[in-house]
Amino acid sequence: MAAAVTLGLAGASFVSAGPAAGDTAPPTGTPPTVSADPLPTWQVNGVVWSMVTVGNTVYATGSFTKARPPGTAPGNAKEVTRNNILAFDLTTGNLVTSFNHSLNGQGLRVAASPDGKRVYVGGEFTTVDGKAHSRLAAFDTATGKLVDAFAPRVSNVVRGIAATNSTVYFGGNFFNVNGKSRTRLAAVKATNGANIDTWRPTADDNEVHALAIAPGEQRVIIGGRFQKINGAQRVGVGAVNATNGASVTWNSRPIPTKSGTRYSYVTDLFVDGDTVYGAADGEGGHWFDGRFAAKAANGDLVWLDNCYGATYGVYAKDKALYSVSHAHDCSSLGAFPEQKPRIWQRALAETTYPTGTDKAPPGANSNYRNQPVPTLLHWFPRLAQGTYTKQYQAAWTVTGNGDYVAMGGEFPKVNGKAQQGLVRFALKAKAPNKTGPSAPDLKAPTAAKQLASRRIQISWKATWDMDNESLTYEVLRDNETTPLTTLKKNSSFWVLPSMSFIDENPPAGKHTYRIRVSDPSGNRISSPASPAVG
Repeated sequence: MAAAVTLGLAGASFVSAGPAAGDTAPPTGTPPTVSADPLPTWQVNGVVWSMVTVGNTVYATGSFTKARPPGTAPGNAKEVTRNNILAFDLTTGNLVTSFNHSLNGQGLRVAASPDGKRVYVGGEFTTVDGKAHSRLAAFDTATGKLVDAFAPRVSNVVRGIAATNSTVYFGGNFFNVNGKSRTRLAAVKATNGANIDTWRPTADDNEVHALAIAPGEQRVIIGGRFQKINGAQRVGVGAVNATNGASVTWNSRPIPTKSGTRYSYVTDLFVDGDTVYGAADGEGGHWFDGRFAAKAANGDLVWLDNCYGATYGVYAKDKALYSVSHAHDCSSLGAFPEQKPRIWQRALAETTYPTGTDKAPPGANSNYRNQPVPTLLHWFPRLAQGTYTKQYQAAWTVTGNGDYVAMGGEFPKVNGKAQQGLVRFALKAKAPNKTGPSAPDLKAPTAAKQLASRRIQISWKATWDMDNESLTYEVLRDNETTPLTTLKKNSSFWVLPSMSFIDENPPAGKHTYRIRVSDPSGNRISSPASPAVG
C-alpha cells in the first residue's frame, strides 16, 4: 500500500465535525432532510439502475418487465407491462401511463437535457419499441414519444450520459459509434445522432460509468474504472474540453491508483451549483467506497467522505447530499463505526459542505489523510437487501426535486413494509411524518429503592428514531398519564445513551414505572412497565 500523503486544500473553510445533527427538525443552520416515511410508489419486478427527474416526472430504467401499484403483490390485476423503462409522478407515485415504451435489453443510465425537453437512455438494448436504436435513444418529454431521428449506432454497452441541449456525450465500453472508431467515449448531435468528430477523448484501459457537464458547458467530467484519459494517468475521474476532447485541469485525486486486483472507481456524478459530487465503489479491503465533492471548474477537492460500503448514486438538494450504498462504517465522519453484527445502512444524507476533518485512518492507497469531511445527517431509513441481480444490494440510484427524493433499485421492503424497486420520500411539509421512535429498542426501565429512603431511581436505555435525533422522554408512575418529569436526549442507532430519574417522594406502597417517548412530529411510544418496587 502506498503511503498516504496530505494534499493542500486552498480555501477550505470548516468548523469542527460532530455527530449526526440534521433531521426533519434540525438545529438552526443545519439542512433539513426528507422524512423517513416511505411514500406509496408504483413498484417493479426487477431492478432500477438509473433515474432522472424532469419537473415532477421521474424517468427510470433498468431490468424489469412489469410495474404494479404500491402495496400490491406481483400478479396484481392492475399490473402492467413495462420493459426496462417507465416514468412515474414524483408527487403521487403514480405511473405516467402516457410514457409506455419497451427496451429489448436493460437500460443502465438515463439523463435529461438542461432544458428538460429530452430524456436520453443508454444501456445494452438494440431496439426501442421494436425499432433499431442501438444502446442509446431519446424521448421527447412533452409528448412522451420516442425520437425516431435520434438513432446513433453504438457497438457496445453505454453506462454514462451527459447532455447539453445540442450535444449528447456518453461513455461505456464501446469502440465504435456510427461506424467510426471511438474508445469508450463519444459525442453525437442531439438532432440526429450523428458523430461530432472533433470530440474524441479516450478512456484507455477500462470502462466509463458516469459523465457530467460543468457549469458553462465547457468541460465534461468523466468517471469510471479507467486509470488513464487521453493516454495520461487520470485515475477514476477527470475532465476534458467539451469541444475538442482535450484533457483539462483536474486537481484532486480522490480515487486511489489500482494495485493488482484492488481498485476503486466512480459509479456516479452529480453537479449542483459549482460543485460536482462523486460516488465510489472500492474493490478490496478498505479501498475508497464513499463520496467526494470537487469544484467542477478545476477539480479542487472540497471534501472526501471515506465511509466504507460501496456507493452507487448521489443526489444533492438544499445543502444535503443523498446517497445510496451499503455503508457499514462511517467512523471517518465521527458517525457509526463497524457494528457487530454488521449493519448496512443503505441510504444516507450528509451536508454538501465540509464541517471538519477526517476522524479515521485513510483508506487503502488513499492520496489523502485528515482531509475535510462533511457531517452525516440524521436520516436512516431501512432498505432491505434485494436478490434480483445476485449482488445483494438495495438501492442503486437516487434522484429528486425541491420537495421529494426518490430511490430505485432491487429492494423488496422499506422500513419493514413491502415496497419493491422504487420508493419516494418527502420533506416534512409534504410527508405524513409517521415514522417515530423505535419501539423494539425501548425496553422496560429498572426501578430501585434507595437505602434508608423512599426515593426510587428509575433507569433506562434511550431508543432512537430514523429521522429525528432529539427525542422527548417522559417518566410515568403506575397508571398515571401526567409525567413525573420530561427529558430530552439525542440518540442514534449506534449510540443509545443510558438515562435515569429519581422519584423523590413516591406515595407509600409499591410502584411501577413506564417511559413514554415522542419525536418532534408527535409520534409516541411507551415502554413496558418496570417490576414493582417500594
